[in-house]
Amino acid sequence: MKSPLLSLPGAVSAEGVDEGVAGHYGDLFREQRALADGTGFVDLSHRGVLTVTGDDRLAWLHLLLTQHVSELPPGRATEALVLSANGHIEHALYLVDDGTTVWVHVEPGTQQALIAYLESMKFFYRVEVADRTDEFAVVHLPAGSIAPVPEDVVVRETGHGRDLFLPRARLADLSGSGPFGPPAGVLAYEALRVEGHRPRLGFETDHRTIPHELGWIGSAVHLQKGCYRGQETVARVQNLGKPPRRLVFLHLDGSEVHLPPRGTELRRAADGPDGRAIGFVTTSVRHHELGPIALALIKRNVPVDADLLADTTAAAQETVVAP
Repeated sequence: MKSPLLSLPGAVSAEGVDEGVAGHYGDLFREQRALADGTGFVDLSHRGVLTVTGDDRLAWLHLLLTQHVSELPPGRATEALVLSANGHIEHALYLVDDGTTVWVHVEPGTQQALIAYLESMKFFYRVEVADRTDEFAVVHLPAGSIAPVPEDVVVRETGHGRDLFLPRARLADLSGSGPFGPPAGVLAYEALRVEGHRPRLGFETDHRTIPHELGWIGSAVHLQKGCYRGQETVARVQNLGKPPRRLVFLHLDGSEVHLPPRGTELRRAADGPDGRAIGFVTTSVRHHELGPIALALIKRNVPVDADLLADTTAAAQETVVAP
């Protein structure tokens, strides 16, 4: 679904899973600085949107998700995961309840698989699940933004900013002189996400990722709630073991023009480029202040002070998930 904001001057389409919205509008660093200063907005209209209605919606979701949502107050934002039976992450949900409806946004293209799973688990519960992606678009306002939001728009507010569930027909009204200020592309949004050490499904995850590896315990996984699929793995790692991998933040050598793409193998610098792989880059970006930075998954037993190589690019690590 192509965003109408791609017709704005300077707009360059994003690539990969973010295709359909602008990667940038001609000045990546200016857009990053604007978001960091609390101005402007990000078009995230490529993300999937779904709603859950019905009297049992919160109690039912509580049984299926990793987060405690049975008593979620209206207007309080949270995030949650759907795990496989083995505890591997399958879906990440960003949600808010408005008093009658749970609004959720998810990674682009994942809503149909999520809806299929939810439909299979309805049983006798009084709930209705709907794909609203054709009707509503996600627009992000950064933390500190004072832009007014129409009263009829559902807002999901966190410490990172506000996610608006905006009627898709209103997207065309947004521009540099619109109600939210100048637009910023998803590359600027991603740079601030990496700086904030926030994992993203399909980027920091693979087919065997468990929540402990990414630091999603607490923010997306509640450890004192009832049973859900995959809980046994979460409890076992929490009480008896340690995750096999851990998320790290990398400062990449700024002298390199090339950013190592997702999947680039990591090795200890002491072992050289032919050494044994100990992890891989998950997201790499250019930051307006920090320069080239990245998130990566590495083996838990790699020393926290070990210098790394991403292919041939030197990388210094900062701990996100403690070993």
